[in-house]
Amino acid sequence: MALLLHIETSTAVCSVALGKDGDLLALKETKEGMKHATHLTVFIQNILKENNLTPTDLDAVVISMGPGSYTGLRIGVSTAKGICYGANLPLISINTLQAMTKPLLENKEITSLLTNPEKAYYCPMIDARRMEVYTAFFNCKNELAGDISADIIDENSYSKELSEREIIFFGDGSSKCKEVIKSKNGIFLDNVTPSAVGMIELAEIKFQNQEFEDVAYFEPFYLKDFVATTPKKNIFN
Repeated sequence: MALLLHIETSTAVCSVALGKDGDLLALKETKEGMKHATHLTVFIQNILKENNLTPTDLDAVVISMGPGSYTGLRIGVSTAKGICYGANLPLISINTLQAMTKPLLENKEITSLLTNPEKAYYCPMIDARRMEVYTAFFNCKNELAGDISADIIDENSYSKELSEREIIFFGDGSSKCKEVIKSKNGIFLDNVTPSAVGMIELAEIKFQNQEFEDVAYFEPFYLKDFVATTPKKNIFN
C-alpha cells in the first residue's frame, strides 16, 4: 500500500498528483508557463490538505527527473528533497520522456492510428530552443529503444527509423518538427504535455522494488549543461 506524491516541473507545465497503489487520487496542474516557483508549493499544500494528509502520511515523494528545463527541474527537485528531508521519506525519480509516453500506450484512440502497434515507436519531444529537442524512442512496452539525446531536427532526421516503422511524435517540441519531418510513417499528436499523472504507475513499480534515490546526492537529468543568456536590453540604462 503506497501513498505517493508526484511532482512534474520539467517543462512549462507545473503538475502535482497524489497516487495510491498506482491509481490517481488527486491532481493539480497548470499550463500557464514557467511559474513553478509560485504554484508548486501551493499545489502540494492544497492537495495534501484537501485529502486530510500531512507529508508524514506519505510513503515517498516522486520527481520527474528530466530532461527538460534547467530552472524547472531545479525547482522540482529542491522541493521534493525538502519534503523528503522534513518527513524522512524516500525519493523516487521517473524519466520525464518515459512518463510522457506511458498514457499514450493505453489510449485506444492513439493505438488505432497504427497499422502495426507492436512495431511502432513513440517519440516524445521536449522543446530545447530553436530546432533542438530532447527526445528518445520508446517501444510499445515503454522500453527505451535507443539513447536519450538532444537532437537538432532537419528534413533527414529519423529517416532510417521512419523507413522501418511508424513513429508517433508528441510533446511541445514536436510541433516545430511537423513541417520538417515528412514521412507517411510519421504521426504527430497535438497538445501532449508532461503531467504527474504519467508518473503514477511507473513510480508504484519503483516503490515496490525499493528503487530509491540518494536524497543528498540526487541531481536532475539535465542532458545539457546550463547556458546563461545575456539580456537583449541593459535594464540599468
